[in-house]
Amino acid sequence: MHYIQAKTILSPKNGMNLYRGCSFGCIYCDSRSKCYQMTHAFEDIQVKENAIELLEAALKRKRTKCMIGTGSMTDPYIPIEHKLQHVRKTLMLVEKYGFGITLITKSSRVLRDLDLLKQINQQTKAVVQMTLTTYDEQLCRKIEPHASSTKERFETLKVLRDEGIPTIVWLCPILPFINDTKENLEGILNYCIEAKVKGILCFGMGLTLREGNREYFYEQLDKHFPTIKEKYIRTYGNQYSILSRNNNALMELFHSICEENQIMHDNRQIFDYLTTFEQKTNQQLSLFD
Repeated sequence: MHYIQAKTILSPKNGMNLYRGCSFGCIYCDSRSKCYQMTHAFEDIQVKENAIELLEAALKRKRTKCMIGTGSMTDPYIPIEHKLQHVRKTLMLVEKYGFGITLITKSSRVLRDLDLLKQINQQTKAVVQMTLTTYDEQLCRKIEPHASSTKERFETLKVLRDEGIPTIVWLCPILPFINDTKENLEGILNYCIEAKVKGILCFGMGLTLREGNREYFYEQLDKHFPTIKEKYIRTYGNQYSILSRNNNALMELFHSICEENQIMHDNRQIFDYLTTFEQKTNQQLSLFD
């Protein structure tokens, strides 16, 4: 872990990353790609020391309320968050200044901040986005070794359901020759149905590979799934976008199950929901109205 002084915190679309790098060790992580120009080891977490001060200044300047997002490049609930509490301080500011929040995570640690999420959600919208890729717990430990297990994430989604916090699931990536099966898809979707998630984002049954994350992914395949790397090289070469041979059948099943259970599954509709600020009114009518 090391500290830097950041110049800005919010992107033009009001997203932010409080940390850079990650310690969850997911074998497919796109954030390892060289195009992101990370100049330090991926597991050496870069902490934006002045992030909270920058965020408060940015929120004070904003004339229009909006949704604030975090977690697109680095999971906000990596272990150092337990000590530093940058995410919790962020939520406190979001609540203080009346903004909405949406965050992406693979960690049950999000429940630590349930009190703040509920406070924000009473006034506007607090949305937790949870990534689910692998129904089988043993397989999950190989693919996402230091994140919460899929079962733990499912239990977290149920708590959020019971507390009225809306949830979106990211069903990606799905790894060809590893978890691109009907059984895996149905297991995850059954979790989503029981947890009553609002929507599921899916960009096809596959993953992306480019310089940086491809090399790490192949190293992990050699370690955990001998012979699978050769299948990737033979089938896909150096393609960026990798689709499972089972993509069409699995996507048809995905859309069918979502439709049957009234789960939002149009990506554009979900992103519109995530980025739309909603001001709730909690005023009670008087007895004389």
